[in-house]
Amino acid sequence: ERHISIQRHLADLEKLAELKEGGFTMAVSQNTDLHVTDEKKPCPLCPEEKFRACYSHKLHRHLQNLHWKVSVEFEGYRMCICHLPCHPVKPNLVGDQASSKMGAHYHCIICSATITRRTDMIGHINRHVNKGETESRFITVPAPKPSLEVLKESATDVRVLPNYSTPQKTDSYFNPKMKLNRQLIFCALAVLAEERKPIECLDAFGATGIMGLQWAKHLRSSVKVTINDCNENSVTMIQENCLLNKMKVKLNTKEEDNDEAMGDGEENTDTIEVTKMDANVIMHLRSFDFIHLDPFGTSVNYLDSAFRNVRNLGIVSLTSTDISSLYAKAQHVALRHYGCNIVRTEYYKELAARVVIAAVTRAAARCNKGIEVLLAVALEHFVLVVVRVLRGPSPADDSAKKIRYLIHCQWCEERIFQKEGNMVEENPYQQLPCDCHGSMPGKTAVVLGPLWSGALFNTGFLRRMLFEAAQYGLDEAQPLLKTLVCEAECTTLKHFPTHSPCDENKQEECGVYIKTPNTSAESYLVPGKRKSEEVIRNAAKRQKSEGSAEHPAFYYNIHRHSIKGMNMPKLNKFLNYLSEAGYRVSRTHFDPMGVRTNAPLAQFKTVLMKYSTPTYTGAQAEGPLHLTEDIQAGEQVQAGADGKAEDAEFLEDDKSGVAAATFTKNYLAHCTAE
Repeated sequence: ERHISIQRHLADLEKLAELKEGGFTMAVSQNTDLHVTDEKKPCPLCPEEKFRACYSHKLHRHLQNLHWKVSVEFEGYRMCICHLPCHPVKPNLVGDQASSKMGAHYHCIICSATITRRTDMIGHINRHVNKGETESRFITVPAPKPSLEVLKESATDVRVLPNYSTPQKTDSYFNPKMKLNRQLIFCALAVLAEERKPIECLDAFGATGIMGLQWAKHLRSSVKVTINDCNENSVTMIQENCLLNKMKVKLNTKEEDNDEAMGDGEENTDTIEVTKMDANVIMHLRSFDFIHLDPFGTSVNYLDSAFRNVRNLGIVSLTSTDISSLYAKAQHVALRHYGCNIVRTEYYKELAARVVIAAVTRAAARCNKGIEVLLAVALEHFVLVVVRVLRGPSPADDSAKKIRYLIHCQWCEERIFQKEGNMVEENPYQQLPCDCHGSMPGKTAVVLGPLWSGALFNTGFLRRMLFEAAQYGLDEAQPLLKTLVCEAECTTLKHFPTHSPCDENKQEECGVYIKTPNTSAESYLVPGKRKSEEVIRNAAKRQKSEGSAEHPAFYYNIHRHSIKGMNMPKLNKFLNYLSEAGYRVSRTHFDPMGVRTNAPLAQFKTVLMKYSTPTYTGAQAEGPLHLTEDIQAGEQVQAGADGKAEDAEFLEDDKSGVAAATFTKNYLAHCTAE
């Protein structure tokens, strides 16, 4: 039975007072000789020492003001404040204050808990509602279920609970901001589905099941989808969303229990398996071709299980949302989770991606597996890493050798990976291209890592992802994939074919992925046909040409290296200037103002200074000024020596221009001296 403090109307509390009146009159008559009239009634929610029996009009005011007005309403019921001795008083509080204030409490209508404060009681009820627990154990009529909102993404409908975007307040977490992340993972799975069919894929942390539903709905018979979650409410929500999208559901709460259900409407041969177990358990028990890990926070706790049974040439993708530690805001957490020492730098996002890949490499090496990084993306809310698994101790050793330490100069932010080998160098500063250690006092550099020192992208895989994104109409992923292709090739040329990459080899279908030793490129064969020696020879030549030029590590932010008092050139023009100087250059998705190039920092600053123009104030000048030959002799740059027309437009003959040139000469000479 429910507590007497939970009532629908105020009159119900007054009726309780009438029921209690007979017992009160009998007790007083036995102890005293006074005559107690039937009109005096005690309060049903207060002890006798707190509120004595009174007449009906006074009791009505007492119940209305002290109990009813401060009640908490839920589903037509009022949880009134109760002063009866059913809530324990803290032992350190004694006296009248403790018995009168600390004894007041509320009784929860759902779980019968006792809550002291009204605001805490309201929050307690809201937590029940967010979890879907709205059916009271005391109410015979079942309470109506909360209205579930239906969201649509990529032609897939999902029901979500209230506060679905706040993971602390709901079990089935759904983040609309991660739509781009889901599209990138879908493109990677679509590329793998073209290589071999069918493939078994696992969404280890299903939540609402949106990702697995998109896989099954678009790829259909090419994939066998398994959605897992350890929370019972999430598993129920996943089943409902499967039926909402007219998918068959195969429920596996244990290994021996199977249950199938089918949604209403037209028949669909696609079946989604829903499991309720820990992610580590299911990855230890079964083998998969594609595994995606997206836990709340870091994913390092699940890497060993993911690489234990993943099939050869399969793909493991993981999304890390612990950006506070990866982006060097909580460095001690990064050291605890990833075993890496990092600091905040201008390239902190790429540093975070290399930290995650290093942890993935170590986990794969413990299972005698190597990795090939296909994709590494670090944006505002997450870090996404997609790797291909290569079985065998030799690939594991090759991958482990690419984990190195990074030497980072804190003055000029120059950086370089340490050389391979176990020998200790007397002066590690000699590896840095800069001479800050010789000109600055004290220690100027720090050692970061261990980090992944290999490439972050696979150009062929990214082009195939771009083709799949265009084929399935994923508009948000296409601009990012185009940027990634240019970044992988380290070029500013944007040439994206509209046909499938497999058509370049005049093959009708994409075949099996073939990895040759000491290369990073791919070759594809038609299933059922053996490789010919000519195909192998052509693939090897193409791989050698692509692997000859090493992909530049890290990038420079053009604003961090700008010169005070000078206007920088436009970013696209600056990329052309670096390219004309003979360096590989491209933009990067890690930083909108970042430049990825193989040019040293000194040459980067030289080109930036060459094409920067002075900033003028007041009556000095009205426009930019061309640098004179005296500044060129001061080892700054030859502005005007090449005689190009684009330099001639900066010439000024007025006196203000001469004054500005003198100011620029003195300023640059001062910078050179420093």
